[in-house]
Amino acid sequence: MLQCYNDGDFKKYFEENMKDLGLPVPSSLFDTYQAAIATASTLVGTLATLGKGATMAELIGATVGLEKLMVAASIGAAAYTGAVIGSIAVAAGRSLGCGARMSDMFVFMQKHNLEFKGGNTFYSLNPQVLETALANREGFALRAKTSPAAFVYG
Repeated sequence: MLQCYNDGDFKKYFEENMKDLGLPVPSSLFDTYQAAIATASTLVGTLATLGKGATMAELIGATVGLEKLMVAASIGAAAYTGAVIGSIAVAAGRSLGCGARMSDMFVFMQKHNLEFKGGNTFYSLNPQVLETALANREGFALRAKTSPAAFVYG
């Protein structure tokens, strides 16, 4: 690990970013960098299979091992998946990458096979997922619950 990394930092920063967006974070699925990447890969793959209008409840029902995500069942799957990937990048940048810039986001997505149709548009139109200094970040969750189709760009 890099010298700046402290055990537990990834989880702390991931949860902090998700909570700042107003989104729930179940335990164990995102506790480590490796677990978060595996969970995000499952979300991306299942979302691609179900289609852009899927809800988290549908995503959970179509997979094994994501039952803990029921706390997010009312949220659009595209919004939640995008927030998870962005939060992994934020947490990795702050803990594992010693403060890597968010411009590394797209390289990160490609490296871990987390690219999804409309991903570039998603992050361009929702900078609050990555930029922690923006105001009203918690409004993201409200939009994800009440207007999930607003996050479908593919």
